[in-house]
Amino acid sequence: MPSRKNNEPLSRLYARPGFLLRRAHQISAAVFEDACRELQLTPAQFGALTVLEAHPGLGQSSLARALGFDKVTVLRVLRGLQGRGLVQRAPAEGNKRNISVVLTPAGERILKEAQKPAEAAYKRLMAPLSRPQQKQLLDLLQLLTGELEDEARAAFIPPHSA
Repeated sequence: MPSRKNNEPLSRLYARPGFLLRRAHQISAAVFEDACRELQLTPAQFGALTVLEAHPGLGQSSLARALGFDKVTVLRVLRGLQGRGLVQRAPAEGNKRNISVVLTPAGERILKEAQKPAEAAYKRLMAPLSRPQQKQLLDLLQLLTGELEDEARAAFIPPHSA
């Protein structure tokens, strides 16, 4: 049986915010992917489709910033979506070096179909928390990300509060 001393480093690791945030993200992604299994949609793809619905023709770099992704990650997500016929990419008008992205009718359809399972995944993820705890968690995560955003590799464009 391992000694108590050997468990102390593990206890410290498992109590670190970064470790817990990474695990929470893994769990969140798994819950989402399970809910959207029939649509074969990942959280990153859902995010990209959602941003593109709100901002048709957005450039790839702006999309990366809006999602908090690096350019390589957003390119990989877009290639997957384009391969499925859900988005189209083309040189932007007036700046051929910038690539703009739009949803296809199939992309619009799958995004609409994804709303209910995405909402079910959100509810499942938040189910262990009371309503005040849910609000507190979201407030704390927004505070944390807002305060440390400048230290992140990719800039994030936060949504406008209602």
